[in-house]
Amino acid sequence: MPYFNYSGYDSKGKSTKGTIEAASSIQAVDRLTERGIVVVDVKIAEEKKGKVKIKMLSLELHIFFCRSIASYLKSGLPLADALRIMSKQTRDKVMKPVMEKLLAEVQGGRKFHTALAESGAFRESLWRVAESGEQSGTLISVLTEAADEFKLEDDLKRKIRGAMTYPIVMAVVGVGVVAFMLTYVVPKISELFEDMNQTLPLPTRILIAMSDFLGNYGLWLLIAFTVFLIIMKKTGKTITLPFMKGIRDELNLALVMSHISTLLKSGIPLVSALKMASSMDTKSQRWLDAAEMVKAGHKFEKALEKIGMPEDTVAIVRVGEMGSDLSGALTNISQQSRENAQSKMEKLSTLMEPIMVLGLGVSVGFIVLAILTPVFDLAGIVK
Repeated sequence: MPYFNYSGYDSKGKSTKGTIEAASSIQAVDRLTERGIVVVDVKIAEEKKGKVKIKMLSLELHIFFCRSIASYLKSGLPLADALRIMSKQTRDKVMKPVMEKLLAEVQGGRKFHTALAESGAFRESLWRVAESGEQSGTLISVLTEAADEFKLEDDLKRKIRGAMTYPIVMAVVGVGVVAFMLTYVVPKISELFEDMNQTLPLPTRILIAMSDFLGNYGLWLLIAFTVFLIIMKKTGKTITLPFMKGIRDELNLALVMSHISTLLKSGIPLVSALKMASSMDTKSQRWLDAAEMVKAGHKFEKALEKIGMPEDTVAIVRVGEMGSDLSGALTNISQQSRENAQSKMEKLSTLMEPIMVLGLGVSVGFIVLAILTPVFDLAGIVK
């Protein structure tokens, strides 16, 4: 349970202050009153050192949270009871303190969306739609839609990782095989060629030079690559391969359009929806620019046209605005983009296998050729 700082007067009229553990501020006041303390002020204490810090929940936990709360509310349980059950049942070390803090806030009288926002563990889009759901009395439906939205984003990310798994594994195996041959096999073979008085073939000289370079600088290259990966992870940047750019763009468009559609259905204005959904795109600035144009009075289709959206996307939005069904039009765009991305990923996966096998075969073949050519020359000299 959380701790609360309080100040007030004891039974003798002397001022007093301290910290008390309670499920909510109301319970804290009740306990202090039982001790004969007249409470003047009570507020939740800052987290003490050594306690688990609240972190942003993962997509999987966002999905679990939204679906669980929606299910409990649909069953007729009050929100506080739903949060209490989740705080007791969850065994996740990241989620448990979040549930406990939410429970304390809600029992203390705070609104659900305010507690979500101040916890620092949930995305802005979630507590925004929760606010809309509380105001319109549709909290269950907006939480269900939010769970579906997060599930879509999680599925798309899994598809990207799935499409890249085979190429990455093949690349690692290929680099490992070549590195082993260059650092272990080639140096032993090159010792046999040192006493030969004739010029070695060009492939053999190239191979020996590569082996010497890797032997001298291989460790430094490995250290530099590790540092590079650490920096990329800390800064949150990613490397997009050229052949993945089209797929990435399609997936980004699918996520943003689907998210905007969900926000619009929840009653969020278009300008706010654009700003909230912009964080889901690597090119977030273009959606912020579109939001400013819409705010200035431009139609959404014109804003999309100016930020460089595809012509078919602009056309579908135009029809949606004319028919007063913009959210439905955005859903159609999202579905179409997902299908396009899926098709491209399947083609890429099918094409990548023979390319990687061919690349590995060429590398190993070159090494074998460079090693055997001088051996055959030496055999000819002996004859």
